[in-house]
Amino acid sequence: MPVKSYEEILKDLKNRIFSTVYLLAGEESYYIDEITGYIEQNILDESERAFNQQVFYGNEVTAAQISDTARRFPMMAAHFVVIVKEAQNIKKLEDLVHYVQNPQPSTILVINYKHKTPDKRTKFVKAVIENGVYFESNRLRDYEAPAWIGRYLMTRGIKADAVATQLLVDYLGTDIHKIINELEKLIITLPEGKPVITAAHIEKNIGISKDFNIFELQRAVGEKNAYKAALIIKHFEGNPKDNPATLAIVSLGSYFTKILTYHYLTDKSKNNVASALGINPYFVKEYETAATRYSARQVVEIISLLRTFDLKAKGFGDTSSTEGDLLRELVFKIMHVK
Repeated sequence: MPVKSYEEILKDLKNRIFSTVYLLAGEESYYIDEITGYIEQNILDESERAFNQQVFYGNEVTAAQISDTARRFPMMAAHFVVIVKEAQNIKKLEDLVHYVQNPQPSTILVINYKHKTPDKRTKFVKAVIENGVYFESNRLRDYEAPAWIGRYLMTRGIKADAVATQLLVDYLGTDIHKIINELEKLIITLPEGKPVITAAHIEKNIGISKDFNIFELQRAVGEKNAYKAALIIKHFEGNPKDNPATLAIVSLGSYFTKILTYHYLTDKSKNNVASALGINPYFVKEYETAATRYSARQVVEIISLLRTFDLKAKGFGDTSSTEGDLLRELVFKIMHVK
């Protein structure tokens, strides 16, 4: 069988189309956990699991033990299910190749290989791809997160406006477990009959300020609004755990990289800019404005400046300045770059 997507695997499972071997790998654990959880809870009836389902953990088992267990026949059930969690901790996992090449037809073997991917050139992985299902779960990229949030909310019959979505991405990053946790908090607090998440709703329920946040700092810097930038930095100083300087600097780095990309686009139509920058069309005007205030040459210098201050924020070369002082100095230099 070929490499499959999350949606394809789940569709097959719900239609009771099973493979003998599943290798679920990658840096993003959410989809791995979802597939494993479905198999763990839905392949066998509760009465069948006691004798026909075995769960191992990678640091407690060997490849030989997994192979021996997987070759058992089910008792009064159609399948025997073997789930191996944290399989990346198994020494000589590749020794399972002999089992994968000739698996027990009635067994469903699920191998979780989290936080990294195995070498696909090995005989083991090649055997899984040939005889079972290989799934690779990669982390969301920054530009993919807004669309992912939109799709997730759509399945719940809910929408989020563009500003609210960007707020969530800026503060939650691309960790899907974390994003879903905060989205679920928001969903249960939505007023009945109003299935739309707004920036004000986020501020009220999960504490992200709609006026003093990284997104608004970007905008203030892009507009060269020194007063507003100073107010936001002052707010950050009062909430350092929620607003670390390193996060602000990384966010500004991504922001100015997009501005640089904008400068070199030949087609500056709204839809093309949104696609090239990986942003909602709602925000195109903001980047157009920033590009009029910072030339391409200046943006290149600013990106270099951001790299220097990123190191300072991490304690390299500057151990005396506070995070607030570093951000104030950085923003001043950005706005006055020649």
